[in-house]
This record gives sequence, C-alpha cells and structure tokens, in this order.
Amino acid sequence: MTTPGPMTPGTPFEPSQPPVIEGFSPSVYSTTESFKEKFLRKTRENPMVPIGCLGTAAALTYGLYCFHRGQSQRSQLMMRTRIAAQGFTVVAILMGLAASALKSRP
Repeated sequence: MTTPGPMTPGTPFEPSQPPVIEGFSPSVYSTTESFKEKFLRKTRENPMVPIGCLGTAAALTYGLYCFHRGQSQRSQLMMRTRIAAQGFTVVAILMGLAASALKSRP
C-alpha cells in the first residue's frame, strides 16, 4: 500500500464562478434572458398553453360575474367551461413536454 504524496494546492475555489467541466456548458444560452424574452420564447415553443390559460381566466371571470348577477344557470355552465379549459391547458403542457423530449433525443 502506497502512501499518498503531498497535496499540491490547486486554484482556489471561486464560489462566484461555476465549475469548469470539460464538454459541459452550464447554460444553453450565452446571454441571460429577460422575463419578456423568455415568455415570448416559451409562447413560440408551445402557443396552446397561454391560450388555455386565457380561456380559463375568461371562463372564471365571466362565471363569477354571472354568479354575482344571480344567473346561476350561466354561472354553472361557465364553471364547467373553466374545468374544460383547465383540462385543455394541462394536456397542452403535457404535449409540449413530450414534444420537447422527443426533439432533444439524438
């Protein structure tokens, strides 16, 4: 059994910099994105998700307005529409995840 040699001090650990790993880049994008740029990129990648979110919000808002006015039949219909819009949004998210997973495969 050999004894380890003396430890040679390497470069000091720099917590503000990510570690350098050969063949790996910590960020896919060379520049940082603002919120608006990221939102627009994600919307272009999967446009059905924002459409579903807007549909859900619209059905909820109109359903609450009808409930406030005492139109219980219309309010019930809009709450059911909201559930359908939420389901559409969840399916759109899952389809987007599946498409991106298939696209990233070699």
